[in-house]
Amino acid sequence: MPYLKSFFVVNKAGGLIFHRSFSSDPPLRPNDYLHLASTFHGMQLMVNEVSPTKGIDGVGAIELIETSDFVLRSFYTATKVQFFVTASPKAERLAEFLKEAHLLYADYIMKNPFYEMDMPIKCELWDIHLRALVDKYNRANNT
Repeated sequence: MPYLKSFFVVNKAGGLIFHRSFSSDPPLRPNDYLHLASTFHGMQLMVNEVSPTKGIDGVGAIELIETSDFVLRSFYTATKVQFFVTASPKAERLAEFLKEAHLLYADYIMKNPFYEMDMPIKCELWDIHLRALVDKYNRANNT
């Protein structure tokens, strides 16, 4: 059973630049993923404005949403790129997963001379290493 369901990367303008589904659940339409990412970005902006506490970087952000059906965990970077993952409620160490995904992003996307900022991510090495990271966390959650 895959514990990680979906993974998203949203640029600082709220555009979805990467998405992968790791679940056998019926997929959403492509437009639905775009709406989901932009809605989450809008919620992040509102939370930043009304949050009484701010993080080290001066940003108040949504970090965790828990329901009986899924967990949404997010990671808001200093460059304002947002990573978020949806997972089974039983999934553990999602914050660690997002930080490792961010490191992969830095290594395989930001250091790629052919990648243009804020454009959709299409990089085979990123896909391979992200899939390996997802498999690692799904195995760890199965034990």
